[in-house]
Amino acid sequence: MTHQSMPAYLSESLVIMAFAFFVNLPFGYWREGVRKFSPAWFVAVHAAVPLIVALRFVFEFEWRLAALPFTVAAYFGGQTVGARWRRRQVAAGASAAE
Repeated sequence: MTHQSMPAYLSESLVIMAFAFFVNLPFGYWREGVRKFSPAWFVAVHAAVPLIVALRFVFEFEWRLAALPFTVAAYFGGQTVGARWRRRQVAAGASAAE
């Protein structure tokens, strides 16, 4: 039995999903601390999009429509985890101040 490597488009998709998740952690953290629908909130939500598009262009990754839902899920997953991270830190700071 021979070892077959993962198809290139799958490994590219995994790189993009991981990048989308991790680049959105700080943006989600920031978003949690600003007023909803304020200009800063919109920047926090959308600032990572050009970074992800740039990653695709710089590394010449293929554009696959099938990978888009997974990339979007990773994007909002990073936003959500970053926001929860901030909420926990704020809660920990509030309980430590008491």
